[in-house]
Amino acid sequence: MGAKQENGDPEDILPPLEQELSHELDMKVKKYLRGEGADLEVLKDKKLKGQLYTRENLYGTSAKTAAKTEKWLLPSAGGYLEAEGIEKTWRIKQDTIGREVDISSAKNQYDIVLPDFGPYTLDFTSSGRYMAAAGRKGHLAVVDMKNMSLIKEIQVRETVRDVVFLHNEMFFAAAQKKYPYIYNRDGVELHCLKEHGAVTRLQFLKNHFLLASINKYGQLRYQDVTMGEMIGNFRTGLGRTDVMQANPFNGVVALGHSGGTVSMWKPTSAVPLVKMLCHPGPITAMAFHPDGHLMATSGKERKIKIWDVRKFEVLQTIRGHAKTLDFSQKGLLAAGTGSFVQIFGDFSGSRNYSRYMGHSIVKGYQIRKVAFRPYEDVLGIGHSMGWSSILIPGSGEPNFDTWLANPFETTKQRREKEIHSLLDKLPPETIMLDPSKIGTVKSAKKKEKPTKKEMEADLETAVEAAKGTAMKKKTKGRNKPSKIAVKKKEIVERAKKPFLDQQMAEEEKVAKKKRKIGEEIALPTALQRFARKKATA
Repeated sequence: MGAKQENGDPEDILPPLEQELSHELDMKVKKYLRGEGADLEVLKDKKLKGQLYTRENLYGTSAKTAAKTEKWLLPSAGGYLEAEGIEKTWRIKQDTIGREVDISSAKNQYDIVLPDFGPYTLDFTSSGRYMAAAGRKGHLAVVDMKNMSLIKEIQVRETVRDVVFLHNEMFFAAAQKKYPYIYNRDGVELHCLKEHGAVTRLQFLKNHFLLASINKYGQLRYQDVTMGEMIGNFRTGLGRTDVMQANPFNGVVALGHSGGTVSMWKPTSAVPLVKMLCHPGPITAMAFHPDGHLMATSGKERKIKIWDVRKFEVLQTIRGHAKTLDFSQKGLLAAGTGSFVQIFGDFSGSRNYSRYMGHSIVKGYQIRKVAFRPYEDVLGIGHSMGWSSILIPGSGEPNFDTWLANPFETTKQRREKEIHSLLDKLPPETIMLDPSKIGTVKSAKKKEKPTKKEMEADLETAVEAAKGTAMKKKTKGRNKPSKIAVKKKEIVERAKKPFLDQQMAEEEKVAKKKRKIGEEIALPTALQRFARKKATA
């Protein structure tokens, strides 16, 4: 069984499997081609025709190479829920999804009920393999999500407000009642960071190895976890805040305040880079898109706003309240409030988010944190009675890069990666709103006009230098004090001349401008009768 190619050559007969693979490859090649090929038959210039023919072949070869690379290195394709007819995707329940997926995916649907230690907050490693869970009443746990096994759990017997992983799953930081603490995965306390005080939120900048915290007095601190050095300590001056998020694109930390403003900070500046009014009331939640260009904020006035961080303008306003927000790797936005979670998606590519999915947990449970699990179509929900996991099709990146994040990382690979990341650690000075400026040549600034005081100071310096000029000793009769005084006077006048000429030129320029403005200004005909008339002789 086989099919013959168009040229009819018996040698080109392909088996059905290879024929299907060839058709699939052709479809992928079309995606990478630069439009339709040029019609070279109409050209009469043989040299130009040959050059264009070579270039068209090069384009075809590069498109085929890209298609083969996608086939072998990006084997998985992402997908979303698709409704038929009048059916809506947000009406599809988790039970329906669970019956249709495979066994390994169905394992990601579960509820952990721990009513004595909630509400819970969650954090995932960059590979999505491990999860840290922290209960408000002192319960800390590290879970291996691949094997669904508990690695370690401890009870610190005091309030825990937040938890965050450091550069890998071996270390995590917990914001406790008085100070933040750093633990290893075995639950051993390594450090007590007393300088941070009573911290409400934590963020870790993995490219810079900086632990950022905001305490209940509104103090923002940055600490280098490799050397233990305190990089920055700033008073925000905007009061206590419970909303803090780091932009994954540039490392800038954003804080949401009770006055409705969002301030953006870097560790080398004592003043905010940006301070923008986002809502008329307090900010309740905030999240950044993985590409760093979009920001979602939620306010007490029951509105969720999508912002373009590059232009600092609102792209979309969605009605609804959210106590916690999070973006997935593929750009889905999760908003949780009360006992209900809503998922919004941008399916048109025009930055216009619409309703995609919804999920209600048990009535009475209060959601505290939602977090998408990287490289999986899973959303973790931390609430007052424990934590839950639901399936959100299309939320995770289907193909992972082992150089960036490897869910199947071995101990040896983890050690090697840790060393490489330490060698590639970025200094705090590289944190800025536009990191693409790093490495570029600084543009020449326009020469600023010196002030009057600066000009007077330069004149005095020139006069003093002229007065201190040493005079040559000449022969008898030519070295009289009167002649020396005249010569020194001439030197001082020569030193003053450029400054006086510049001053006169500026005064003349100003006078000319005033005359020109006076000539240009003329009253309209209706008001000319009110103009002051010149006295006539």
